[in-house]
Amino acid sequence: MVVIYHCRCISISKIDKRFANYLLRDIFVGSNGIFMLKNFCIVSITCLFTLNSYAQQITGKVVDAQSQEPLPYASIALLNTDSVVVTSVTSLENGSFSLSAKKGNYTVQIYYVGYDKKQINNLAIIGNKELGDIALQINASYLNEVEVRGERSNVVHQIDRQVYDSKQFQSAQGGTATDVIRNLPSITVNAEGTISMRGGGFIVLLNGKPIQGDPALVLGQIPANSITDIEVITTPSAKYDADGKAGILNIKTKRGMDDGFFAVINTQVGLPAIQNYDNEEGQKRYGADLTLNYKKNNWEFSLGGAYTRNDMSGQRVGNVNTTINDTLTQFPSVGERSFDRYNQSLRAAISYSDAENKNVVNMSAYTGKRTQYRIANIHYYNNEKSIASTEAPVSSFEYFNYNLVKRLGDFSIGSIDYAHQFKNKSTLSASTLYEYTELGGPTENINVDYRQPNTTDTLQYTRNDNQNPLHGFRFNFDYSIPTKLGKVEMGYQYRYLIHTGDFIYEVRNESTKEFEMDPLFTNSLDLQRQIHSVYSQLSGSKDKLTYDVGLRYEYAKRVLNLAKGDSPDPYIINPLFPAINFGYYTTDNTRLKAAYNRRIERTTTFKMNPFPEREHSETLEQGDANLLPEFIDVFELGVVNTGEKNTLSATLYYQNIKNVINRVNTIYNDTILNRIYTNAGTAQAIGLELVSDLKITDWFSLYTSANFYNYSIKGELFDTKIPVDAHSFSYTLNVNATAQVIPTMSVQVSLNYQSRKATAQGEDSQLISPHMSIKKSFLKGRLVSTLQWQNISMGLIPSNEQRIATWSRTNLSQPGFYTTTNYKHEVDIIMINLTYQLNSLKPKLKFTKSEFGDKEF
Repeated sequence: MVVIYHCRCISISKIDKRFANYLLRDIFVGSNGIFMLKNFCIVSITCLFTLNSYAQQITGKVVDAQSQEPLPYASIALLNTDSVVVTSVTSLENGSFSLSAKKGNYTVQIYYVGYDKKQINNLAIIGNKELGDIALQINASYLNEVEVRGERSNVVHQIDRQVYDSKQFQSAQGGTATDVIRNLPSITVNAEGTISMRGGGFIVLLNGKPIQGDPALVLGQIPANSITDIEVITTPSAKYDADGKAGILNIKTKRGMDDGFFAVINTQVGLPAIQNYDNEEGQKRYGADLTLNYKKNNWEFSLGGAYTRNDMSGQRVGNVNTTINDTLTQFPSVGERSFDRYNQSLRAAISYSDAENKNVVNMSAYTGKRTQYRIANIHYYNNEKSIASTEAPVSSFEYFNYNLVKRLGDFSIGSIDYAHQFKNKSTLSASTLYEYTELGGPTENINVDYRQPNTTDTLQYTRNDNQNPLHGFRFNFDYSIPTKLGKVEMGYQYRYLIHTGDFIYEVRNESTKEFEMDPLFTNSLDLQRQIHSVYSQLSGSKDKLTYDVGLRYEYAKRVLNLAKGDSPDPYIINPLFPAINFGYYTTDNTRLKAAYNRRIERTTTFKMNPFPEREHSETLEQGDANLLPEFIDVFELGVVNTGEKNTLSATLYYQNIKNVINRVNTIYNDTILNRIYTNAGTAQAIGLELVSDLKITDWFSLYTSANFYNYSIKGELFDTKIPVDAHSFSYTLNVNATAQVIPTMSVQVSLNYQSRKATAQGEDSQLISPHMSIKKSFLKGRLVSTLQWQNISMGLIPSNEQRIATWSRTNLSQPGFYTTTNYKHEVDIIMINLTYQLNSLKPKLKFTKSEFGDKEF
């Protein structure tokens, strides 16, 4: 017997944030932040009381009768005495639900696929009614079947987020979280590995716990096989950090289910490279990760470890022109650009749950090491200088550049979480996290004379090294209580970071062969950042309406001390971050949604380093000690239609970004450009996201997502010396077509496509990546093998290849430049993955991940 079901998620604990914010705006103007936060919760409740004063709240929680685990997405219906459905909802992730009804007698029915239906008759509603835990029994007839297969929707829409089932992306299995999220409509990953969400930054949650690390590096550490769901939260509620230009990605991982032992091991190996672009060494790809989980009564113990070697070969073809004082310098180049990447980690977690006294304690630790070698051995040929106005040649030269960037990161993190539920169903929780991280790594840059064959004369040998110890601390305190108005939540958070860095730049004396320090590029810094934040929000539902209104206040102080040069003044801000989400069901299958959110994109330590680092022969890179954070206003309107087998959604969004940060180029000398992170002005983006999840036949399904958006940026660079005025229409497209050939084997073909898009000084070309996978299960599903063909090219498709160009508009009397670089990364990669699973799975194993250090790696 095959049981097929579709889950539709309705968030019933949200409230319209925009409604309350507009009412309170005039009250708050002119008041200080402390006064606002003291009175916010009271004013919100007072303003919204009339919305729910006549409705009675029926609340409860749906759980498994044996394990007492919550059952998310259960269907709860409220029927009147004529057996007519008055209203219906689905349970939240924690199994809780809330129904609104007038006084009277009702029947409550609870459904969950694979479980017996539960019915509560003759329920008299006079005031608010608490049903407590409602335990459902597994249907015995299902247990006797040879095969039971449940298929939920691959995409579940809630009031403030979309939940994507990671299992639908077969080409990502054996890889990392990055390989999974590149299939989502809001996400793009360019040829350099930079990840963006709706064109901007975002923060990552691991099982709901915030991570301050750089998303590209954090997601690259999470094995794809350990992920169950990914939540895309583009308009988060006020209880979440306000960080992240485009919102939040919440990664949910696996855990054991009932008492006993659970284990899963994944292995991966890559076949020999089909094309290595004449790289000096062949690429190696292999790895394994292991998760062990033991649960007994109130205790749960978890241990996880992973090791991967995932190299990538490639080629870099570029050309750079600079014009200075009527002298044109041209230096085209071609050569290797490859990556050797090693990741190893160990995670441990201990959890104690006292169901009788409603206490939960979770302790977790993480230690890991990552190493990356970026090799860029480039031949600069046909280089020449000429008079720009007459094209008369002046001189020519040729050289070979050996460039090696070694990036190291050692992490040690520990956290303790505590939660308690009181008799009135209110909840108190607290969380602490401490991290020590050691970052660093040298960059070696060697220029060799190439004018004569077999010449090895060194023209220049430079080396820059840095050591950057980091200490980070976070503390959260949250309290929630159910009321007849809905759930009231409030909390306080403190974050502290101290990051020191010693940056040493050395040049080898070719006469003595000794390295000598260059004071022009040598310095040290000390960055400290403190953030105090408080929030309050009210969430609830009434009939077909769901809403969530909240406000977050922050006091943030940033202090940067430089060993050399003038240190900037301390930077202090105390902004407000309103958050609003609203949903309304026009029919049982169609929901409208609207949202507003204000967010902040903070600067990293690397982007504030004001002294240059030598990245390679033609490039220096530096930050800005006075860099301002970005402030973003986000508006959304959308519609979601959920049928029996299909889900369709459309979301229209608008972003307004102040102090937008861009990496831009200036001329350092005739053959070196200086890349600088700077505030480039104001940007706007307006876009439309479309998602469809279609079960076309019993054996064929089609998932597609697309994001069409227009992006524009206006401003000035470097004290109005360079105007910025760029705009473009861009789009991304993701397709996954899956055919279930037989019950134990499926074939999937997928495509990730990005169109060209404008940047502050140029544009990025299109990027296309087709994939194919064949998945086969054995031993009643405990053993799964997956054969992957990644970045399909066959010499016919320009797969995994992207050209990045920058320029400055100029006339012959002003300095100017033009750069174009085509990055060709490896194609036609064949991988084999094996996964063996012992016992059952359930979501959310709470391992600690890097809170601060990953962002600087």
